[in-house]
Amino acid sequence: MGSQLNPCLAFAGNARQAMEFYREVLGGELDLGTYGDFGSPEAPGGDADQIMHSVLRTPDGYTVMAWDVPERVSFQSGNNVALFLGGDDGKLRGCFEKLSAGGTVTLPLEKQSWGDEAGSLVDKFGITWMVDIAQRQS
Repeated sequence: MGSQLNPCLAFAGNARQAMEFYREVLGGELDLGTYGDFGSPEAPGGDADQIMHSVLRTPDGYTVMAWDVPERVSFQSGNNVALFLGGDDGKLRGCFEKLSAGGTVTLPLEKQSWGDEAGSLVDKFGITWMVDIAQRQS
C-alpha cells in the first residue's frame, strides 16, 4: 500500500459531530472508535464515548482523521493548519456552501487573479478550509 500523509484533526469533545458533518458534506465511509472501544483509561473527562480515532474515506479519495484530545494533551484551537479542497469539479461549490453553514466565510468563493475560483472559510467546528476550483483551459 505504501505510505500516506493524511490530516488528523484534534477536537475538544466534538470530534464525532464534526466527522459526521464532514461525511454529510463530502460523502464516504466513516469509522469511529471511542476510548471505550479501545479500552483506554484516558478518555477526555472520563467519557468513554469520546473519539479516540476516526477516519473518513470519501468517494473522491480524500481521507480525513480526527480525535478528541485527552487532558494530558494541550489543546488549542487555531489557524495554523487548513484543509485544502482542490480540483476542477464544480461540485466543490456545493461543498464550500455546506461547509460554511454555521461558520464564517473568510474569502468568498469567486474568481481570483490566477484564474481559478477560490475561497476560504472557518467551519462551525473552528476548522479552516480552502477551496480552489481550477478553471479548464480552452
